[in-house]
Amino acid sequence: MPFDRMGIATALSMPSGPACRDVTLGSCDALSTRSGMPDSNRKVKGTLHWVSTTHAVTAEVRLYDRLFLKENPDDAEEGKTYKDYLNPDSLKTVRAFIEPGASGTLPGEKVQFERIGYFSADKDSSAENLIFNRVVQLKDSWAKVEKDR
Repeated sequence: MPFDRMGIATALSMPSGPACRDVTLGSCDALSTRSGMPDSNRKVKGTLHWVSTTHAVTAEVRLYDRLFLKENPDDAEEGKTYKDYLNPDSLKTVRAFIEPGASGTLPGEKVQFERIGYFSADKDSSAENLIFNRVVQLKDSWAKVEKDR
């Protein structure tokens, strides 16, 4: 089944500064950006996707992560069990602003939130109470977790 691409903006606080002021729930009324063009003297590491908070709809977004902190929880150290390796951050629920077109997403329908991952509308989701569950992240951080250990 093909995925639809949608923008998402989570409700974040951002520091004020010369490029952005009056930041409220992820919105910014004065934004100054530079491209990665040679004359800008700036290297761009990524692109931000903005969703208009005036037109956006609110959704509950469930960000599922690995259940265990260790790749093989059965390979436990002396005196520990698999329960000692449960990831306390295996589920994070955030309030997000998403494109208004998402309000027509049916339960079980799949979408891609740009730069975030692939999501499926929850079985309890409705046009008035949107709920999306992350199915796959776009970037896998497991290698970084292992490297930092």
